[in-house]
Amino acid sequence: MLQRLLAIGGAAVLVAASPAEARNIVISNDDGLTANVKALYDALKAEGHDVIVVVPCQQQSGMGAALSFVRPLRPLTADCVNGAARAGDPGAGPMTRAGLGGDFHYVDGTPVMALLYGLDIVAPARWGKAPDLVLSGPNIGQNAGSIVISSGTVSNAQYAMIRGIPAIALSAGENTGSGPDLANPRSLVVARQSVELVGELDRTSGGKPLLPPGTGLNVNFPDQPERAQWKLTRIGSYTRYELRFVPDLAAATGRKMPEGTPPMPGLTIGMSTAAPRADQRNDEAWVVQSAITVSVMQIGYDAPAGTEKRLGKRLGKLTGR
Repeated sequence: MLQRLLAIGGAAVLVAASPAEARNIVISNDDGLTANVKALYDALKAEGHDVIVVVPCQQQSGMGAALSFVRPLRPLTADCVNGAARAGDPGAGPMTRAGLGGDFHYVDGTPVMALLYGLDIVAPARWGKAPDLVLSGPNIGQNAGSIVISSGTVSNAQYAMIRGIPAIALSAGENTGSGPDLANPRSLVVARQSVELVGELDRTSGGKPLLPPGTGLNVNFPDQPERAQWKLTRIGSYTRYELRFVPDLAAATGRKMPEGTPPMPGLTIGMSTAAPRADQRNDEAWVVQSAITVSVMQIGYDAPAGTEKRLGKRLGKLTGR
């Protein structure tokens, strides 16, 4: 199935084959209502899929798998991103922005909370069962390499996988952002390519779930996706983003502050300039600079069976194995 992805071309205008059957799909993300989400929804609907969208009210990048337990969601105190809902609207529910229709929903919470609202509330009401597929994204900015452990986009896919639902995390370049018009030509390209991927998984599924149990995909589109080729890669050790905690965030970022302002520590993020080692040349965080990367994920932190067996032998006396 995935070997077939290596041969898929990324032409400027991509038309996925008609799906063998319409799928029930939940779209979520960590950015809120965006051009990327709207374009993906439109492209999937055009292919005959039944789609619902459930996203955070506000931008929630970097929140990873954060949750707020047993804390009721009160009415909104501020408008959601791009007017998805307005101050005074409920803490979760259908978007009230005009022109979206009834398929779009929001949650005033973290990315995973938005996904779970979709899986536990919206999907059962719509289909009486779990969706066939969860698509998380496309994110505004790639989630490739070690940054995935902080990504709400990837965490949404992980939570869907834990529920036994096939899931794909989708991330595109920072240049796919938009304003309230929800319009970006590059979002349309990424949406068509995402639908092509779903179509290929559907075509090769043989009537079974779109992905094997316990697995998902992390897919990253380059900044210029128009003619990029698909590449099967791995989530490796090459670091595309460099994170550093600094004693004075303003000084580290060149930000002007009023005279006398005390140093304020914080976290910086920047792009790595280091080239990959020979064993890192197939890492998605390197390959994504020129290709659409497809990396297979497993659930959570489970180790490969071989590694578990070796460590089990070492700890056998202690654990009784």
